[in-house]
Amino acid sequence: MKEKVAVILLVLSAVFWTNAGCESPPSLWPVLNTLQSREFVDLTHTFHSGIPHWPGFDDEVRTTTFYYDMGIGTKGAGFLSHRYEIPGQWGTHVDPPAHFVRGKRFLDEISVKEMILPLVVIDVSDKVNSNPDYQITMNDIRAWEAKFGPIPEKAFVAMRTDWSKRWPNPETMRNQDDKNVAHYPGWSREVLVYLYEQRNITASGHETTDTDPGVATSKGDYSLETYILSQDKFQIELLANLDKVPEYGAIVVVAFPKPRKGSGFPARVFAILP
Repeated sequence: MKEKVAVILLVLSAVFWTNAGCESPPSLWPVLNTLQSREFVDLTHTFHSGIPHWPGFDDEVRTTTFYYDMGIGTKGAGFLSHRYEIPGQWGTHVDPPAHFVRGKRFLDEISVKEMILPLVVIDVSDKVNSNPDYQITMNDIRAWEAKFGPIPEKAFVAMRTDWSKRWPNPETMRNQDDKNVAHYPGWSREVLVYLYEQRNITASGHETTDTDPGVATSKGDYSLETYILSQDKFQIELLANLDKVPEYGAIVVVAFPKPRKGSGFPARVFAILP
């Protein structure tokens, strides 16, 4: 209701200035004021050495290159600076299409318009709680659409599993059995094909280290991640706090650096609640 009142007031204001013979300069500041009055939820884990990550990557190494007490310049003023040695896929991170598919887009080729999107959250946390190997199904998608309507084009679709509550313990995140098989949830091909090819979403994300379920990645099967990136779309892995955002109506902002021909990088992701 407040939004409708705000829109009406803006329209009336525009009419007033037009009738007064004055030109009102265009401005998005009222929109920003509205957004800043809402609740923001950080969907990003803090990264550091020892966090859960793909087993093939080395751990983070962070070196202090300058410190406050280290004099620099003629006046002896010091500052703090670190060197970071991390794989691009570290912490909450973005995977661009080129991460898996030769010839597809790198990080610097993803437009900034793709970084602010409608946020759709599909909650399968109860099913995952009963079955850690659970893969999202079309029944889950149909249930969401029956409640809220069609998933909008250019949306960011996040699968909520509450797996991020296991962070930052690498063992519980991987959930490996005595045969070295990991057990964590994942997407399914039928759902991804529907979302990317029929609903034309822009990106998707999840709380686990991989798109594919653990039983698949334990065999070296990353076919679902390959599918997403082959669509020339990007994804976000290791999301946090999806239990704190609604299934419908929020906006997500997905920001990340712009390295030339970058194949992945830590991302800062947050939601603005309606």
